[in-house]
Parts: sequence; structure tokens; C-alpha cells
Amino acid sequence: MSAPTSSTHTLRWQRSLNATAQCIELAPRYRSSGKVVRATGLVLEVVGLKIPLGSGCSIELDPSGASQPAYAEAQVVGFNGERLFLMPLEEISGLTPGARVFPLGGTGARLFPLGEQLLGRVVDGSGRPLDSGPEFDFSESAGLSATPFNPLNRTPIHEQIDVGVRTINGLLSVGRGQRLGLFAGSGVGKSVLLGMMARYTSADVIVVGLIGERGREVKDFIDNILGDEGRRRAAVVAAPADTSALQRLQGAAYATRIAEHFRDEGKSVLLIMDSLTRYAMAQREIALAIGEPPATKGYPPSVFAQLPVLVERAGNGENGGSITAFYTVLAEGDDQQDPIADAARAILDGHIVLSRSLAESGHYPAIDIEASVSRAMSAIVDDNHERAAQRLKQLFSRYQRNRDLISVGAYSPGHDPELDQAVQRYPYIEQFLQQRMNERADITSSTAALNGLLQATSQPGGRK
Repeated sequence: MSAPTSSTHTLRWQRSLNATAQCIELAPRYRSSGKVVRATGLVLEVVGLKIPLGSGCSIELDPSGASQPAYAEAQVVGFNGERLFLMPLEEISGLTPGARVFPLGGTGARLFPLGEQLLGRVVDGSGRPLDSGPEFDFSESAGLSATPFNPLNRTPIHEQIDVGVRTINGLLSVGRGQRLGLFAGSGVGKSVLLGMMARYTSADVIVVGLIGERGREVKDFIDNILGDEGRRRAAVVAAPADTSALQRLQGAAYATRIAEHFRDEGKSVLLIMDSLTRYAMAQREIALAIGEPPATKGYPPSVFAQLPVLVERAGNGENGGSITAFYTVLAEGDDQQDPIADAARAILDGHIVLSRSLAESGHYPAIDIEASVSRAMSAIVDDNHERAAQRLKQLFSRYQRNRDLISVGAYSPGHDPELDQAVQRYPYIEQFLQQRMNERADITSSTAALNGLLQATSQPGGRK
């Protein structure tokens, strides 16, 4: 047998190269691990790992004398070429250069507990219990993402929901499946109003997302404002201000996902998100950390893109289930032209504005009925109710426009019949608009009080 020629060696080498290339081509799509090469502020840069955006990772930390290494959870928030940008879900210690990073599961997807087991419980943004209750059963669980809702499959809003607040039931009627914003500065009673609605609203399930609030307010809301009655049918997701920006974003998405699960079971769900502004601030914190340029008052464009993605997940379903949602919006310095407040007004089905001047005068709930509107009211109440609400607003506005003249004694009755009626009925209007925290006013009593007040204005002298 003759010795192999150079052409034979070349052919064998070519076949070997082709086989190697085929093995590389058929290799797993996701590499098994990577390593940390840079840590700047909130962001970790990782190389050697290829997983999708939004996936979860586990970072190996310095064991510091422990027999087993410690791990910290992080999420992929961006990438640049072969480098992934990760952000930890909580503050970490013991991170070293070159620390190994592993994907969570095959694609980094994470499951969160859902269902009846969450009622009466308080969890963090990762689904871990914050109360003293038992661990959750993950037999009923899912990820945070949801299939976008086909707008043509939504059931129209046609039924009024009782929130137990006279001003809202009578003048700003809320429909089942409606999404409203509660616009307020700090310290004007928004948490108290949310607690009243959580206790008195006729819903099967209540889901509360406390996003970016002070830790003290979380416990106070659960124990004193929500109360035992509200908590029994409520699932609370708490991601306070001292948690990471990712935890706050995840907490808002988790609360929405819990509400979606109950809606898909055909239940009526009340979703309370306090606050949408803190959610936007968390998104801004992440976007700026990975290098996205700021646009409107320091908010990057991704913030305004994420707001409708979260809000549009609420609403009516196809099987009779519904999510009626209230999102609080913090108006900085009571500025209603704040970019987040302005964006929220455009994507919500109405807004309820709380006035600081009313709160300072002892008027609770401090709802500014002139600045507030429910866009679904005309579709859920009859004509008599709608006309009565408009009439009360007209009398209230007429009095407010002439308040200074009345205060200095420049008003004299008999020249303007409309103003005369407004002045005569204003004490009763104020009484209608005010309500104690432990007082419930259902739809029937609210409508009866509204009609009784207006019928009195049509009588001679305006007296009851």
C-alpha cells in the first residue's frame, strides 16, 4: 500500500474541519456560564454568556469562609455586543472580579406562585412570603409575561361597580373593568381613600401592589387601612423604597399577573397600584444605568413605552372576569403637568384628583370634583343620574368662581338665581362630598342623596 499523499492529508484535514464546524453549529444555543468583568454602580457586565434579555441569572459570590458558595440573583437588562448588562435584584456583598454567572433554568425564566394560596398573604416582588405564613406551592405558578390582549376581544364596560365612596359613586361613577388614576401630592389622604375602596368595593378578589413606598407605610396600610376584612380577600405585593429598582418593577408586574390569573378564572378583581410614579422612577433608574439618554424631565423614552404595557393588562376579559384598577400618580409639588401624570392621563380611563387645599381645610376625601372625570360614566349610569351629577358640578363650580366675592360680602342675593341656588345649597353639597373613613356609602344611598339634594334646590327658598 502506498503512503498517503499530501492531497489525502488535505482532504482528511478538510473533513475534520467540517465535522468540527458541524459540532459547533449543533451546540446548545445558550452557553453554560459566564463571568463578571466589570461592576459600575448598579450594573454588572458579563461575558461568555448568551441568554435573552429579561432572563434571570445566578452570580457566584465569595463564600467568605463558608463551606458552600453564596449566590445572588440578577436579571439581564441590556447588552452591547458580547457583553451582557445585569442588575442584581437585591444588594449583594462578596462580589469578586471574574465571578461566575449561571442562567436560571434553560432560558432564565422564573415562575411565581399564583392562585387562592396568595389570599390573605403578603409577598415581596419575587414571590417570597413577607409574613409568617407557610411557603407557597408552585404547582400553580407562571411567569410574569402575558400575551397581549386583543382589543376586539375585550368586553365593553357597561356595569357600575360600587366602591363605597359617595363622591365617586355619585359624581365619578366607576365601571367594572375601568382603569383610573388617583392623582395626588404627598399627605393629602390617598392611602386612606385607597383603603376605603379596598374594604368597601364589591369585588371577589383584591390585589394590592405597594411599589416604592416607605416600609412603615406598608405595614400601616396592611394593618390599619386595609384591615382584617379587606385582607382576607386580598393578596398584597410589597416592594418598598429600599428594594432595588428591579424588585419594584417586578413587584408591579407580579401584582398585575396575580390579578390576571383571577380574572381568567372569571372573577371580579380590584387592582390597587400605589404608585405608578414609583414604577416609572424604577424604570428610569434602570434605563439611565445602562446608558439610555434622558428625554422629558430626565425620563428616558423607555419609561413612557412601559407605562401602557403595564396598564393595558388590566380591564375586562373574555369570560366575564374583570380587573378594575386604581393607579396612584404622585404629582410632584402638586404639578398636574408632571410628565408621568400627563402620560397617565392619556392612557387611563379617567382620573380622580386630590386637592391639597381641600385636605388642609379638613375636607375628606379631598376629591377635586372639578378637575376629576370618569370617561366611562356615560356608559354605565342612566340619564337621570348623569344629569344630576352634572347639575351638582355646575352649582359647585358657580360657587367656587364667586367664592372671593361671597367672602368679602360683595354678593347680594336676587341678581343671579343660579348663584343664589349655589350659595343656598353649598353647605349641603359639602356635606355630600365629605365622608368618614369608617363610613360606607353604596350606590343606592349615594344616588338617593344626590337626587335629594338637587330636588331641594328646585323648591322655593332652596330648603329641605
